[in-house]
Amino acid sequence: MSIRIGLTGWGDHATLYPDQTKPDEKLSVYASHFPVVEVDTAFYAIQPVTHYEKWLKQTPDNFSFVIKAFQQLTGHDRETRTVQEAKDLIKRYEESIQPVVEANKVQALLFQFPPWFDVRKEHIQKLRLIKDWLEPYPLALEFRNRSWFTDKYKNQTLDFMKDQQWIHTICDEPQAGEGSVPLVEVPTHATQTLVRFHGRNVHGWNKNGRKDWRKVRFLYRYNEQELKEWKERVDRLQAITPEVTLLFNNNSGGDAADNAKQMQELLQIEYEDLNPRQMDLFQF
Repeated sequence: MSIRIGLTGWGDHATLYPDQTKPDEKLSVYASHFPVVEVDTAFYAIQPVTHYEKWLKQTPDNFSFVIKAFQQLTGHDRETRTVQEAKDLIKRYEESIQPVVEANKVQALLFQFPPWFDVRKEHIQKLRLIKDWLEPYPLALEFRNRSWFTDKYKNQTLDFMKDQQWIHTICDEPQAGEGSVPLVEVPTHATQTLVRFHGRNVHGWNKNGRKDWRKVRFLYRYNEQELKEWKERVDRLQAITPEVTLLFNNNSGGDAADNAKQMQELLQIEYEDLNPRQMDLFQF
């Protein structure tokens, strides 16, 4: 049984890094604090194999990666592709992550679908195809459209995910209309559950014509009471699935690392076998 706590990406968490830390040193330092990270850069481009090889060298043996699916695989670019074109794209993505696969450091491959990916026949078929093409891998599914969890479809959605063995990505996020999903505390995979903390900035969640929307969307700091409520949820989740991964994404204001540390303290977790941490010479 294990609870892994980490952050989405390792580049933007200033409180973790000593002054003058170079960008290519940040993952090594990050891995002295947390045992898991989300590779968010994989969403924007299929990463070269050499990048994954480098990241493996910078992390300890028991470290793991949640690798986001490339945005063209989840339809964020709104392009129409044939089944063969989609299959070829999956193949390129799969080939890129092989170093992490071979090192047995894949926690999950995260398929986060866009707000317009609603519940409909062709979207369900797309999920079936992805699961079929990537059958050997642990696949996590995150919806951004609440139609999947309406009263009409919620139970069918969860049953489908259980049948297909998708890992449910449970989201803590603002309730701001069609482009947000409710908190559904139901594991769907036999061994693991993923939780992503997006914050609760209800006014900044949707674009609403704001030019700075992306900067403020995840501007939120969880308070102690909110984290204590999650401690109880995590206890319940782990009673069903032995592995629970918690990823904090609320970093528009630099709050993710601090909240992750708070959660670690609340759960009374001390991670061993992390990278050695550089100590301040004047710290006693």
